[in-house]
This record gives sequence, structure tokens and C-alpha cells, in this order.
Amino acid sequence: MVWQEAILSMVGGMGLLLYGMHLLSDGLQKVAGKKLREALTTLTKNRIIAMGLGIVLTILFQSSTATSVVLVSLTSACIITLRQALAVILGANIGTTVTAQLIALKVTEIALPIVGIGALIIFYSKKNKYKRLGHVLIGLGLLFLGLKIMAEAMAPLRSDPLFVQILTHLNGHEIIALMVAAVFTFLVASSAATIGIIMLLAMQHMIGLELAIYMLLGANVGSSFTAVLSSLGSSREAQRVATAHLLFNVTAALLFFPFVDYLAAIMARLFSSPGFQVANTHTFFNIAMVCLFLPFVPQFARLLEFIVPEKEEAEKGVKPKYLDESLFPSPELAIGMATKEIMHISDHVADMTKGIYALFRNFDFDQAERLRQKEEDVDTLSNATNKYLTHLLRQQLSRDEFNKAMGLVHIVRDYEYIGDVIEKNILYKAEAKNANNVDFSAEGHKDIIAMHNKIVELLYIVNSAFATNNCLLAEKAKSLQEDIVDLEFRLRMSHIARMQRGATETENTSFIHMDVINAYLRISEHLKNIAMALTDEVSCTWHDEALILTPPSEIWEGNGKGSQSRGSAVN
Repeated sequence: MVWQEAILSMVGGMGLLLYGMHLLSDGLQKVAGKKLREALTTLTKNRIIAMGLGIVLTILFQSSTATSVVLVSLTSACIITLRQALAVILGANIGTTVTAQLIALKVTEIALPIVGIGALIIFYSKKNKYKRLGHVLIGLGLLFLGLKIMAEAMAPLRSDPLFVQILTHLNGHEIIALMVAAVFTFLVASSAATIGIIMLLAMQHMIGLELAIYMLLGANVGSSFTAVLSSLGSSREAQRVATAHLLFNVTAALLFFPFVDYLAAIMARLFSSPGFQVANTHTFFNIAMVCLFLPFVPQFARLLEFIVPEKEEAEKGVKPKYLDESLFPSPELAIGMATKEIMHISDHVADMTKGIYALFRNFDFDQAERLRQKEEDVDTLSNATNKYLTHLLRQQLSRDEFNKAMGLVHIVRDYEYIGDVIEKNILYKAEAKNANNVDFSAEGHKDIIAMHNKIVELLYIVNSAFATNNCLLAEKAKSLQEDIVDLEFRLRMSHIARMQRGATETENTSFIHMDVINAYLRISEHLKNIAMALTDEVSCTWHDEALILTPPSEIWEGNGKGSQSRGSAVN
């Protein structure tokens, strides 16, 4: 009967602890959001500051596992580098020691008041940011409440012969104790949960300090397994981050393993309370590990690049670079990743647009095939991004986050449409012109060049507006699109006038010419839609000045050779 009650209470307490940690981590990521991403990008450039950031993040998330998984995601998305992530990982290991110190201080006794304060904030606050803060407090309170329930469940087991026999058996098999702690940490995906149980066992005098230290080493090793799993299928850089976390902890465990008895004797002399003995041993171990590894972060990074080398052969076909579903609990980060992926799509669309006019000058089958491949790449990336955003929209989002995500859905759709227009209309007409062995008149070429140059300019402005989040550029794009509508009308009238004069080249290419001009106009309409989405649904910034640089794209002159600056296209 004692075992049955203890097991049920332990399961319930563990459930509360893990759910509390989930609420705490989820709430903090939503509160931090974009600021977390910016902090990791800027503050990790300095090794010491990056270590401090790792400590703070792990104290807040109450899990070095959560911190390492976030690092794997951000490294995979190329937001931070391997060297930046290594120092944060070392700091994360120190951050885990705070949980043990809080348990030693018996903070678990105020678990219920913390839950009550969090509930009051949720029920009486109208703003989402305060409600999320309430979720954070409830998560913290449930975490400590779970530990308290488990402690009360363990108390009767002190006099149970079977339980005493199990712990006595572990005392003689330190490797098994270490492995049990590592596997348990992996299963619950939280070193803090394992450390909490180890602390409770020590404070109830169920295990000695030496056994507790061996189990602490195992908990540290087990905390890195989840990050390794989360990195599978990610970029090589992300895999190196996960491998680093594993190597740090395994190496430290191996170095300290022979000295556990000496360390236990020192801590027993310094501190009388079993709780503080375990907590301070854990703190000392992790600080010593940071002091050992932090000076050698660059060398360790090079070692990881050797252990986890780049893939020898690039995989065929393009794949999304930045989409990471593990960031859904932090919508601001997920939206940031989707934005970077759309910029990736816009680069492909820009390459297609810049290269299309060359096929009307001198048709090249290889170049036409490359454009088709680009269009397939745009479709692949667009479908993946649209699916990512659709899943994100099913999460619990604020109104602002929902509007941003919906705006990105519209923008992806228009970039995909532009690729379709280029491949199905303009490229098709270039092939028809070549197959029929006809050519535009000199005036016809100038018309196409004028339209092409304006579209390239508009595309550059829209892409810049999207990349820099600039409303003024988006408004400029809308104005330029209206100029393109006027230009299309004038070019159509000019073409009709040449037809009336009976120009042979104009008659032979009339349908092709007008279809190409119309296709360019359709591209401009999709670009205008993107600009409208930026100002209507995706929040952007109204800068005092909008600096428009010459687009880094080929702008065709009237003779089809060389280049000219933005704004000098033939009208």
C-alpha cells in the first residue's frame, strides 16, 4: 500500500513538475520573443557575455536542455554561429545549478502562493503580455509544487526494506547510478527534474553524498541527449552545437569521476546540510567545467568542425534553410524564421527576373533549363514556407502575430505567382520566338527593355522593403507600379502604331510582343500586392529617409549590352 501511494504521488508530482516547466519555458519564450532572438544574435559575440546569457536563459527556462534545443534551432537557421553557441552552452550548465540551490533553500514551501499570484494575474489582466507573465508564475509554482509532492511521497519509503535495498545496491554500482540518472534525464527531457529528485533523496537521507554526485554527473550527461536528437536532419552547424553539449558533459564527467570521493569529503566538511552539500557540489562541478573549457572555445570549435565535417556532396534540389517547427512555441522567433525563408525565395525570384530578357536577345537552351529549375526551386520553397506558416497559424497567437503570419502567407503566394508568370508566360514566349526564327523590331526591343528595367527596379525596391521592414520603400513601390501601368499603355499604343505602318518585324512578333509586355505587367501587380501586404498586415517601420541604392542586377541598355544606373531605363 505504501508503494502504491508513493508511486501515484510520484507520478502526479512529476507530471506537475514537467507541466510547470513547460508553462514556464513556453511563457518566457512568448514574453521574450523577438528580444530573445536579438539578444542571442548580438550578445553572444563576446565569450564572457555569451556565457552570462546562457546562465540567465537556463535560470529562466529551468532547463539546460531547453536552452540547448533553442541554440540548435537558431544555429541551424544561421542566426548565431558555432563559436557563439559554445559559450552559451557552458553558461547553461551553470544555470542549472540554481534549481538545486532553490530546493536546498526550501523554496518549494511557497509553491502554492506563487500559483495563486499567477492565477490572479491571468484572470484579472486584459493584456496578453501580463497573462503570459501569469503563466510563467504558475509554471514556476507548479514546478516547486511537484517537487514538494514528490518529497512527501518519498518520506514513507525511508523505512521500506525494498526501497532501502535498491538504494544500497546502487551505492556499490556507481556506473549504474550514473547511467540511470542519464537515461531518466533523457526521458523527462529535463536535467532540473532529475536534479530535483536527487536533491530530495539526499535531503531525506536516502542516499549518500557520493551516490548523489555520481547521479548528478549522469544528469548532466543525459541533458545533452535531447539536443542531439533535435539536431538530426539539421544543418552541420546545428549538429556541431549538439555534439559540443554532449562532449562538454561527457568529458567533464570522465574528468571528475575518479575524484568523487575526495569532492564528497570536502563538501561534507564545508556544509552540514545534505541539501546544500549536493547543491554546492553541483554548482562547483559546473563552474569548474566552464573554467576548464571557456578559454579553449575557438580550439574546441575547430575540433567539432573536424568531428562533424561538411557533407562532401551537396544534396540535389533546394531545401528550406530557416524553417524550424521546434520554434512554434515562440511565435516571434518562428515568424522571424519564415521571414528569412521568404527572403531566400525572393533571391531566387530576383535571379529569374534578371536573367529572362537575355533569352530574347540570344536564346540559350541551358539558360532556359536553369530558369525552369529556379522556378521549381521557388515552388518547393514556397510550398514548404506556406505549410510552415499554416501550422504556425494553428498555434496560440496574439492578434499582431496572427496578422504578421497571414501577411507572410500572402507574400509567399505572390512570389510564387511571379515565378509562374516568368516560367509559363515569358520563358514560353522566348522559346516560341526562337522556334519560329523571328525577332522583334529595334523599337520592339526597346519596349521590352524598358518594361524589363522597370520591373527589375520595382522588384529590387520591394525586396529591399521586405528585407529592411521599411514602409517608405513599400509606398515607393506602389507608386512605381502605377508608373509601370502607364508605361504598359504607352508601349501598347506604340506597338499598334508600328502595326499600322506595316512594319514586317512588328507583324511577325505581335502576339509574342504584347504577351510579354502583359506578363511583365502581371509581375508588377504581384509585386504591388507584396508592398500592400507589408504596409497592411506585416508591421514595418516608417524611416525618416529611404536610401535606394542601385539594384545589384543587370539593367539592360537600349543596345542590349552593358548596364546603366537605376532610373535610366528607356520609357
